[in-house]
Amino acid sequence: MPKVKTNSSAKKRFKITGTGKITRKHAYKSHILTKKSTKQKRNLTQRGLVSDADMGNVKRMLGIGK
Repeated sequence: MPKVKTNSSAKKRFKITGTGKITRKHAYKSHILTKKSTKQKRNLTQRGLVSDADMGNVKRMLGIGK
């Protein structure tokens, strides 16, 4: 059986928590920040969780068994 390669872009973007959940960064924090409020920018800094609908695709890219 060949080994499963981890997707290089996915391993830079996602982290696995101790309980097995997968965290991600929020979008819309890279540019055009002048029209966004300070509260919105602060909340976008925090990490979010990958939704259940995307969990299978992300796990496959990371080489994690379902």
